[in-house]
Amino acid sequence: MAESTSNYDDVSVYGMDADREAELLSKQKECTFIWTNKAGDPVGVIMSYIFRDGKFWLTSAKQRKRVPAILRDPRVCIVITSLGTDMNLGKSLTYKGTAEVHDSREVKDKFYPDFADAIRVIEPPEIFVDFLDTDDRIVIEVTPTKSITYDGDKMADATAKFLESRSDSEA
Repeated sequence: MAESTSNYDDVSVYGMDADREAELLSKQKECTFIWTNKAGDPVGVIMSYIFRDGKFWLTSAKQRKRVPAILRDPRVCIVITSLGTDMNLGKSLTYKGTAEVHDSREVKDKFYPDFADAIRVIEPPEIFVDFLDTDDRIVIEVTPTKSITYDGDKMADATAKFLESRSDSEA
């Protein structure tokens, strides 16, 4: 962690510690999922996710534009913030990765109950599983290949230390 700062030109020094990253991944339930369309333009939507065994798991109807886009080019990006959690504002995670589309009964049977239990959109979760489990739905598995993390608490601490040292030197 940076001890103090006099500007914000390089915020890469405020990366999130692994334990805080794991905490945010477990507390947050939504991400921005980004892919590339046929024209090469980035496109993103907000999606619910679960993070299991180092991978992101999401679901979508087959007819959504993201599905053929992933099949054409599996390079994707996932962005997560601390907004809506009890972790304060100013935390973000960005993951570059590769996506795989699953349509097998085996994957769906494992994913849907876990997803429904974690997301808790409808109670009991078994009813949510029934809504999800259709022939027109797939599961998306994203394997992260690179991450960029940011912890605003670290930047705030470094700023406070800088301001304190500045006021001490002026006294």
